[in-house]
Amino acid sequence: MQKQDAAQLLEGVPLPLVLIGPDERIRSANAPAQRLFGATSVARHYVMAMRQPALLDAIEGALRLDRPGRARHIITGPSREVTYRVTVTPVPVAGERCALCAFEDITEQEQMGAIRRDFVANVSHELRTPLTALLGFIETLQGAAREDPAARARFLAIMAREAGRMNRLVQDLLSLSRVEAEERVRPVTQVDVSAVIGQAVAALRPMAEAAGVAIERTGETGHLPLPGDADQLTQVFHNLIENAVKYGASGKLVTVEVARDPDGLARLGPAVRIEVVDRGEGIDAIHLPRLTERFYRVDNHRSREKGGTGLGLAIVKHIVNRHRGRFRIESELGKGSRFIVTLPAS
Repeated sequence: MQKQDAAQLLEGVPLPLVLIGPDERIRSANAPAQRLFGATSVARHYVMAMRQPALLDAIEGALRLDRPGRARHIITGPSREVTYRVTVTPVPVAGERCALCAFEDITEQEQMGAIRRDFVANVSHELRTPLTALLGFIETLQGAAREDPAARARFLAIMAREAGRMNRLVQDLLSLSRVEAEERVRPVTQVDVSAVIGQAVAALRPMAEAAGVAIERTGETGHLPLPGDADQLTQVFHNLIENAVKYGASGKLVTVEVARDPDGLARLGPAVRIEVVDRGEGIDAIHLPRLTERFYRVDNHRSREKGGTGLGLAIVKHIVNRHRGRFRIESELGKGSRFIVTLPAS
């Protein structure tokens, strides 16, 4: 292969490609590579453009030992870090041994791997605490508290609470997995969202009364049909109203506002807007962008005390996405919070 042919071949490949000659200078770089390293990198020593040791070793092995290699190359930009997998291959060009470096962007794969690792670590952490408590109380009941009825009753109550927490976590994980698996499949069955909201309010009213909180429904109460999954929508409103009762109890009132919204989804057609409003302590603005992340909690201790798994709002977000709707959270410290779900009506 001649030098001119090699340069033309590189230009026809969409991946960034860099050809390094036996004199250790960059002989050719296609347009994506020039955007990565700059047009002035051509004819310069490769060390001036690629400074990361693992990549330099791979290039040296290809040029001197005729040995292919792989390395990672990380470029830190103003807004994010980009990771490349670089394949370095010795190639003959015009009778000379050169090194061809192909850069494959694996940033998204790296991010997905990090998300999976974080998820496993979070699940392990969430399960470890109740499991440790259960094992400790079982050991105590088998030993010192075997003949103590009062201690046994107290420990069994705690064990039941911790087992319930584990069960809720497992159920939420299964629910999240199902929702994510179905997220790209839009529901087509017609559902009366007004009736779904009414059922969620009725189911949670006893819990709210026990906490000294009133649930008030305002706005539209008539038939509101839209394409949806009744079970998943029930889960959305159950989660939002339950959260409002638990964390906004100091306000003593939770309002569920239902309204038709002709422009609710950026003028894409008629919609139904449901707002769950509490008058509690509110949430600092710094937390709002992350509230729908898995296991993200504003107050870890308080959330666990109230039986929260840290997955409720993540489930809500995925269900609303599946329905091609929008989910927004507004809050201000000392003035309560507003959770807004907008669903397309057609």
